[in-house]
Amino acid sequence: QVQFVESGGGLVQPGGSLRLSCGASRSIFSIYTMGWYRQAPGKQRELVATITSGGSTNYADSVKGRFTISRDNAKNTVYLQMNSLKPEDTAVYYCSAERAFPRNRFWGQGTQVSVSS
Repeated sequence: QVQFVESGGGLVQPGGSLRLSCGASRSIFSIYTMGWYRQAPGKQRELVATITSGGSTNYADSVKGRFTISRDNAKNTVYLQMNSLKPEDTAVYYCSAERAFPRNRFWGQGTQVSVSS
């Protein structure tokens, strides 16, 4: 069974910063697209950011300019640096690994990010 080691969630004030980390096995990390998704209460799970094995990135419009996704190949770890956090960013954040051919996807357990005064 594939397991992710996630960390970095917590409670911060508006305008603050957090960095999420997700560690995976080499066999998964080397060929899968890694990403972060989030789900707020009463809302559908949505894409936040993704990064391919080649380093190409994609961001949701709502986080462009504030969040940065990156990967450390030596540590088999993907990061999400979140700056200028807003209350609207409050959600459970999930680490994801996805492969297109053949189709496959793995999810982390989720970590809570809360932004409030």
